[in-house]
Amino acid sequence: MAKQKSGESSCNPEGDTCCCVVGIVSVDERGQMVLPKELREKAGIRAGDKLAISTVEKDGQVCCIFLTRVAELGDMVKATLQPLMKGIL
Repeated sequence: MAKQKSGESSCNPEGDTCCCVVGIVSVDERGQMVLPKELREKAGIRAGDKLAISTVEKDGQVCCIFLTRVAELGDMVKATLQPLMKGIL
């Protein structure tokens, strides 16, 4: 496995989407975390934005946590359910 250079993305450069580590956050004693400024800017996340939290479990343990803008969540649900509803109705 090649060693990653500092500041270099761990994303797969091939393909349109990828999963990569873009920062590390700490959890304080109140359970709060701060998203790195660079990530907030790149994602267009601003103060007051609402984010939905989704998780994936493996063997009864949460292994992945996803944040999705609430405004986009409705579109995602619609895109998933519309084809199903057409088949039912």
